[in-house]
Amino acid sequence: MARYLPRLATQALRTDLQVFPVVALTGARQSGKSTLAQEGDELSQRPYLSLDDLQIRGEAAASPEDLLRRHPVLTLDEVQREPDLLLAAKSLVDSDRPRRPGRFLFTGSANLLLMKSVADSLAGRASYRVLHPMTRREQLGLGTAGRWGELLATDAAAWPELLRASDVPPEDWRVSCRHGGFPVPALELRTDAARGAWLDGYVRTYLERDLRDLSSVQSLPDFRRLMRGAALRTGSLLNRSELGRDVGLPTSTVQRHLGLLETSHLIVRLEAFSVNRTKRLIKAPKLYWADTALGLRLAGGGPTGAHLENLVVTDLLAWADARSGRRPEVLHWRTASGQEVDLVVEDGDRLLAIEVKATTRPSRKDVRHLLAFQREYGDAVAGALLLHGGGEVFRVAEGVVAAPWWAVV
Repeated sequence: MARYLPRLATQALRTDLQVFPVVALTGARQSGKSTLAQEGDELSQRPYLSLDDLQIRGEAAASPEDLLRRHPVLTLDEVQREPDLLLAAKSLVDSDRPRRPGRFLFTGSANLLLMKSVADSLAGRASYRVLHPMTRREQLGLGTAGRWGELLATDAAAWPELLRASDVPPEDWRVSCRHGGFPVPALELRTDAARGAWLDGYVRTYLERDLRDLSSVQSLPDFRRLMRGAALRTGSLLNRSELGRDVGLPTSTVQRHLGLLETSHLIVRLEAFSVNRTKRLIKAPKLYWADTALGLRLAGGGPTGAHLENLVVTDLLAWADARSGRRPEVLHWRTASGQEVDLVVEDGDRLLAIEVKATTRPSRKDVRHLLAFQREYGDAVAGALLLHGGGEVFRVAEGVVAAPWWAVV
């Protein structure tokens, strides 16, 4: 039996279960939600039922309250298959006096916050967490994401020393992108051919089963074509009209299909950093995939710098979503004059600017937009980071440090 690897979200779930009557854990299918719910620390001690079990699903459809009353506390997997369970949970939670923290842990492969039937039913009663595909450091058994918190808590002048003391081995970013973060292909499959076959099956199952649970899609070939078109635009500004022209679909259909992919936690839209001082900013979101290997498989071809950027994005999102209290925002910055910074982390009143380059020999010209961002936002910028594909950590300019991607992620 494979060894259970700790997940970054475990501590946040533990904290939420001590406060909220309902905790909802969502994420893409095959990201490890069921394993975490059954094997993760104290979570393994909770009674566990899954709506993938047809008998349990039948009981949930016939009498959701009776199913939820079966145990004083309960973990229920794939809850999106019977959304009426959430209305029943609301009724039971409201009847508790006093309320019982941790009564229900719900997991699901769809974003419950975006499902119409759930929009208001658990407001004020539930905490929502996302389990992202495994970070590189989770795959190494560390149960963490990148060193973003350390960087934000440390003066930028000390970053070179901090990052030279890396606690993980170097890795080729192309290998990491091809492996992705879904536990099976990342940890268990040893060849690109085996991972490719698994990912093809994943897409097929998603199209033939998961989409039916979420919405009726008239043409699966059209949806698959949209997925490929989106994968070819990894790291680009999202223009629905252009995407629609390229894949032969009306803009309204593109918008709807992208919404379903987002509801399924397969794509991520990064919004623009919008604190405008002196420049006109581009407000369109950027498009990324929740798993780099899936995006690569859909697009065809090999990894590019956009996929290294996507790898950094997925790590940042996993870190941000596991934080207790106020969640840091992960954004991008682009001006109408063409200046752009790949990623901006906004943590309270502190900003971290990040540029990602696949080059192994970064130079000062690679940080010119980071310097422009520093000039624009001044003391709010905790520091600027150039992540690259080489092996050297060095100071490029005041407050700007270049470092290998693997020393941070």
